[in-house]
Amino acid sequence: MLDLATGTGSNVRYLAPRLPGLQQWLVVDRDPALLAEVRAPTTDSRVETRCLELGALNDPEMFAGRHLVTASALLDLVSEHWIGRLAAQCRASGAAVLFALTYNGRSRCLPEEPEDATIRDLMNSHQRRNDKGFGPAAGPEAVDCAARCFAEAGYHVRREPSDWVRPPQQHDLQRQLLEGWAQAAEEIAPERTSTIRDWLVRRLAHLAAGGSHITVGHEDVAAWLPT
Repeated sequence: MLDLATGTGSNVRYLAPRLPGLQQWLVVDRDPALLAEVRAPTTDSRVETRCLELGALNDPEMFAGRHLVTASALLDLVSEHWIGRLAAQCRASGAAVLFALTYNGRSRCLPEEPEDATIRDLMNSHQRRNDKGFGPAAGPEAVDCAARCFAEAGYHVRREPSDWVRPPQQHDLQRQLLEGWAQAAEEIAPERTSTIRDWLVRRLAHLAAGGSHITVGHEDVAAWLPT
């Protein structure tokens, strides 16, 4: 198995106990401090770490012999071109793929505020302009892009919703999310700063009152080659 942009290995920790038999994982990330925290989660799994920039995605040996290629919360940060190269590398190795928690551009906040849709659209525009070394991010279109690229490479593709649901009890996480959205919206539309900040004040008031619910749309994508 190959896990891309593994961080501290949360994807491996989730998947390893759910997969049968002996497992050999290669986990790749550009941050050596995060890789240092990765541990084999089960007695049937072995984990090798590799510190590597994934922007070029030009190491075919990394994919050679892999039965499964995985990643979590990655595809919306990379470019359409990068996803196409990933599909080609996976096809060449014959690997199945599983990509978890890809943002799909949708969100809902309760109680609703009139500017919610506007803030979401601005945040989506901000994500599309992002480039973390993979090219301009596919952002909200990443799930559609991945499904298309892997289908064109000959894969069967399955998509399932995996929304983030944040209840009022997750106060700190909700605050970080709302403040991040507001910051992104201001960077895209500085002329609307007053409106954005007023929206944030009202959203944080709902949070302080214990009545804020946030759902952020995500999807999981699995793909496999016909037998």
